[in-house]
Amino acid sequence: MDLKGASRQDLLIKAEEATNQEHELTLLQAIKLYPKAVAWSVIMFAALVMDGYDTKLIGSLFAQPAFQKAYGYRQPGGSYQISAPWQTGLNNGSNVGQLLGLVIGGTLSEWLGFRKTMIIGLFVAPCLVFVQFFAPSIGVLQAAQVLLGLPLGMFQTVVTVYALEVMPVCLRSYLTSYNNMCWVFGQFIASGVLRGFLHFENPWAYRAPFAIQWFWPIPLVIGVYFAPESPWWLVRQNRLEDAKHALRRLTSPRNVDFDINKSIALMVLTTEHESEINSSTHYSACFKGTDLRRTIIVIGCYCMQVLSGSTLRAYSTYFFEQAGLPTEQAFNLSIVTYGLSLAGVLLSWLLMPHIGRRTLYLWGLLTIAVMFFIVGGLGIPQAASPRTALAWTIGAFLIVSAFVSNVTVGPVSYSLVAEIPSSLLRSKSVVIARFTYACLNIIANVITPYQLNPTAWNWGARAGFFWGGACTLGLLFTYFFIPEPKDRTTAELDLLFEKKVSARRFPKTEVHLSEVEQESSLGEREQIGLSQLTSPSYPEGRST
Repeated sequence: MDLKGASRQDLLIKAEEATNQEHELTLLQAIKLYPKAVAWSVIMFAALVMDGYDTKLIGSLFAQPAFQKAYGYRQPGGSYQISAPWQTGLNNGSNVGQLLGLVIGGTLSEWLGFRKTMIIGLFVAPCLVFVQFFAPSIGVLQAAQVLLGLPLGMFQTVVTVYALEVMPVCLRSYLTSYNNMCWVFGQFIASGVLRGFLHFENPWAYRAPFAIQWFWPIPLVIGVYFAPESPWWLVRQNRLEDAKHALRRLTSPRNVDFDINKSIALMVLTTEHESEINSSTHYSACFKGTDLRRTIIVIGCYCMQVLSGSTLRAYSTYFFEQAGLPTEQAFNLSIVTYGLSLAGVLLSWLLMPHIGRRTLYLWGLLTIAVMFFIVGGLGIPQAASPRTALAWTIGAFLIVSAFVSNVTVGPVSYSLVAEIPSSLLRSKSVVIARFTYACLNIIANVITPYQLNPTAWNWGARAGFFWGGACTLGLLFTYFFIPEPKDRTTAELDLLFEKKVSARRFPKTEVHLSEVEQESSLGEREQIGLSQLTSPSYPEGRST
């Protein structure tokens, strides 16, 4: 069927066929059809290793003797400690920078596209690592943390949205949750590097871990430069021929059953329908109509990572040390923690397509809350009379909580944040959600050092009570607000939100793209834009 001058009914037919094709794709078929999309997404996500590495690096350096001596204050017993205010400032430095980086990334990605925005961030990051590496004082190190947060915030905006937009429905959960794996992988590398330099007594003990951050941007810039742009972004720019070319680069030419025109038609229909519902693409549009509910959900999903204790786990090495374990064993346990966390993400890939996002969220938060309350309970006798057995038990529960978090809350958060927003407001919704997360993380980074630091509140393991209560709040939010988007296309999710279906009824409610027919016609843009969908050089179906 030629789409030149196609009627709205013809467009709907093609979009329905594309939707049915997505639903019929098995995992193996999707991988065979989209192998290049998977590869390009993996390259994009590699930038998030830097974020996980930096987050773990600073929190763990507080327990490293050489770093404590270089930037800390001498204690009465002869040891050195970074004071709680400076711990707070250093951990929040990256988050403060990310607040601005998120906005910059969201604006640039809509203006320049995802590829160019990533390239800009990857060129800026190595320059800022120089400031971190040569920091002569803790104040300069603080400034370096803030500046480095700028490109890290840009990466957060871009990569999750890009992966969602180049993937079919059955691959979305795997690739968007890969975000979490990269973050954990960065933390795992940081733990191993710091363990290797633990017994160094000169500045290289902490400068060498800083210098390793120069490695990532170089190969990533090359990979991102050759990556295709998101077809959805090109459709939003009304560059339909470029969108077809990008989609052709993302899919395998050997699959003759795949129809590029139908997939582009679905993107056009979804984009136009969302424009009719809310023509504005400003940040304010995220807080109007059905998009308000979607924005609240994605904000809650990102904040759930903090509520489930990610900040406490970022301090795990320092936490283990304050719980009574030797410094060397504290670093060893951190490596074990992040090794199990990586295994947890792999397990989530097996569970998410079958169990669903919402169910994993609920059970994950419930389990983590129970474990934190146990940790808090064990912290009471440990504070009164420290014992090695209690310290190891507390450490074991924290390790298991990290594993459970990375099976459930961690990877599922990234899938939900990418899937829930409308296609028109996806980048802006991610910016708003991540911005809120960064603000909450700043608060968490303020109170966590005070909870653990012996020169401040000195709660130690009793901090588990606080984070158990936070998990309980997240559990209530999940039950009443977070729906199940599994196996739904963007267009189907649009209709479910427009019909105001409750979160608990999402899986059982049927919707059909023919319901779009009830909306106003596409108007003049349909006549102009849709005529670009087919040209003599691109016959219907796959063309190479």
